[in-house]
Amino acid sequence: MKLSFQREREAPPRAVPTQADFPAVSGADIAGMVHGQRMGGDLYHFLRANPNRVVFGLLDVAGSHEENQQIVAAARQTFQKLGSERFAEEEINEADTMMEFCLELNLSIRRAAAGVRSCAAFLGCYNEELGTICYANAGHTPGLLRDPSGITELPATGLPLGLFSASTYEAPTAALQPGASLLLVSRGVVEAAYKREEFGLERVKQQLERSSVESAKGMAAAILDGVQQFMRAAPAQNDFTALALVRAAKGQVAVGA
Repeated sequence: MKLSFQREREAPPRAVPTQADFPAVSGADIAGMVHGQRMGGDLYHFLRANPNRVVFGLLDVAGSHEENQQIVAAARQTFQKLGSERFAEEEINEADTMMEFCLELNLSIRRAAAGVRSCAAFLGCYNEELGTICYANAGHTPGLLRDPSGITELPATGLPLGLFSASTYEAPTAALQPGASLLLVSRGVVEAAYKREEFGLERVKQQLERSSVESAKGMAAAILDGVQQFMRAAPAQNDFTALALVRAAKGQVAVGA
């Protein structure tokens, strides 16, 4: 599909989801969206590991879509299989499990690439009972956690996947209090440019601060719409991907529940 640029006075088309079904999350809502023609290696994935845990991730495999399809497929398969297995047991150390999960994904990407292939990734496990997110940020754009105190960056806790066979990753835990939300965006969003000026992480933060939507889908759409308005054009050179997790405020019912 060929995408044509819009004139500056015309409003770019709104972002639409590429996947309709997401796991139901107790007291929260989760969704991911991609806008634009597939150009790179963006991959987001969700799965329910047990009654209290949902595992999610946003990965960005370096290279064009044509050359990294096999690597993306391997990463997705490993994510699905190991995410379901490793996080299923009730009594686990989530941090240790997340670090092991990263190592296995790292090896899977290296095998599929038959060598080195950089893959920035943000991987998380949302504990519905505790309202916490155990995460690993492998060289990815910082996650943005919004709550009444403001917006907090969740920076890299290790190098991108796919680079070294013996990489190590830290897996801290962040609390997602009622009414808080987590936003992840791909590098394509941050690097989207208009007249050589990038959208940047600060504009993502500003867009998140202004967002009043209570659904994950609405929040992801608002961010992607904001990028397109900034560019005055439909995306043509990179994937635009956003993933959001919104915890319902006290007394509210989650939109996706």
